[in-house]
Amino acid sequence: MSALTRRGALLGAGALGVALGAGLGSARAARPLRLATLKFGTVNWLLDTVAAEGLDVREGVTLQRTQLASTQALTVALQANDADLVVSDWTWAMRRRTDGERVQFAPYSSALGALVVGKDSKINALADLKGKKLGVAGGPLDKSWLLLRARAHDLVGGDIATMLEPVFGAPPLLSEQLRLGRIDAVLTYWQFAARLDAEGFRKLTDVTQLMGELGVTPPPPLVGFVWREELANTEPKALSAFFRAVDAANQILKSSDAAWDRLKPAMQVSSDAEFTRLREYFRAGVPGPWTEAQLASSKKLYELLADLGGADVVGANPRFDPALFWSPKA
Repeated sequence: MSALTRRGALLGAGALGVALGAGLGSARAARPLRLATLKFGTVNWLLDTVAAEGLDVREGVTLQRTQLASTQALTVALQANDADLVVSDWTWAMRRRTDGERVQFAPYSSALGALVVGKDSKINALADLKGKKLGVAGGPLDKSWLLLRARAHDLVGGDIATMLEPVFGAPPLLSEQLRLGRIDAVLTYWQFAARLDAEGFRKLTDVTQLMGELGVTPPPPLVGFVWREELANTEPKALSAFFRAVDAANQILKSSDAAWDRLKPAMQVSSDAEFTRLREYFRAGVPGPWTEAQLASSKKLYELLADLGGADVVGANPRFDPALFWSPKA
């Protein structure tokens, strides 16, 4: 090989090394998306499926997950820029946005709470709750409780909250109170309703049905991921890739029993019946594509909640902002 040929080969190798180095540098620059979720939240089943099926790898997105102990901790993590995405409902996100925090939302589940009555209960309609003790997960401003009161108003000729004894508390505690017969019914989150269903308790109605009866149709999904708007501007490809992976995981969980068998050890179930009910409730809540009809029904729900809960629910300056709801850029 001549000196000129050797020099050309060395230059070519050097150029290749620079190109490879630039490529590695780009890979390093693509930081992971940081997700914060509740430690025992059912969204972890979805994210575990993303990882187990390699959907994040397939879509070219890296996820860094943190599990926290409370919804307040999730809020702090987002506001302190310790997390890129957290899990919440869009009504909370809408209030943040109208208060000046530029956040966005995309749903991952349509599963909502349910009203469950005792095994031998003679409660067969909302009017039968009069004079009873009703456990309510959350507090007096819980959205499911406000919707139940709104739906019951015409059925009982007034505010049912004044005709029964509401008992507010954490879902696990209320489930135990129902088992012990210390309350007559419970309005609780879907996963706790599913566990009670598996034990033989009866679902009287659910929040999806209540919304439909109040004219909020199609019932919009409430639960999803929330992030600062700047993330969609700085990492649009990563965000789109993440939601493609989430959608694919939802479809796998909707159809694959093997995927659920893999999750079973982490689900803390006490029986096969409980496992089956949780799977059924989850699958029923897998959302379809976000549509203009759901945007319209979300606006109607927001207006209803503003009327029912006032500033305590929607803030001092209520405004429905369609820009909250994210869609991938073409």
